[in-house]
Amino acid sequence: MAIIHVTATNFAEIKASEKTVLLDFYADWCGPCRMVAPILEDIASEREDIIIGKINVDDEGSLAHQFGVVSIPTLVVMKNGEIVHQSAGARPKAQILKLLES
Repeated sequence: MAIIHVTATNFAEIKASEKTVLLDFYADWCGPCRMVAPILEDIASEREDIIIGKINVDDEGSLAHQFGVVSIPTLVVMKNGEIVHQSAGARPKAQILKLLES
């Protein structure tokens, strides 16, 4: 499944998904965010059972504030519209996959 660019406009639709949602709060200028991006693309191509959404904190400050994001990248796993895990900092693929099992 392709990665979805999440905005305040489509966030409610993403949050309401029956699938597990992995949100990546990032910025274009962030080095660690650029390291995580290809990992998320790999996961998106391998896992049809999850939705991966990228939220640019520079463009979507209200969403970043809503999730209490103070450091990027921040990864948030949501199930049934509820946050089940939130993690700041770049992570290797194995750790990101483990977050999805939460």
